[in-house]
Amino acid sequence: MATDPEIASRQTGWAGLRGRLFHLYFVLRRPMTLGVRGLIHDASTSSIFLIRHTYVPGWQLPGGGVEVGETMAEALARELAEEGNIALTAPPVLRSMHFNSRASRRDHVGLYLIESFTQTTPKLPDHEIAEAGFFPFDRLPEGTTPATLRRITEIFQNEPVSPYW
Repeated sequence: MATDPEIASRQTGWAGLRGRLFHLYFVLRRPMTLGVRGLIHDASTSSIFLIRHTYVPGWQLPGGGVEVGETMAEALARELAEEGNIALTAPPVLRSMHFNSRASRRDHVGLYLIESFTQTTPKLPDHEIAEAGFFPFDRLPEGTTPATLRRITEIFQNEPVSPYW
């Protein structure tokens, strides 16, 4: 009888309970937040997709927090659909990880490059997104955040990747 390797590798009894208690301790003692951002590049127009939220200033890359029980790729797909009506047509490429000390002392962000996608309809303003759209590299909107500009430069001008968002 074949066993699921994931189930077979789980600890049970006291060792399993102890492992779950340690995990709970670390969640309470050292909570960390994890987010994702997508740099959506339309090669046919040499443009990238940016959003402007209703609750924070500046134009930035779409994305958000990874929820409990969700993978980073699942969170990215959900956020792109919510913030831009964008669906992935191929797996996104994780390009870098960053410590976002401006958000908190425990926040990290994974940056994905997306070059295979569809947009069902242009994103209209709503309670979260004030504006959204594709912008050519040489005409990014005024107020594009410094972190967004750094990520664009790192990917498209081969600048060294900063560990900080």
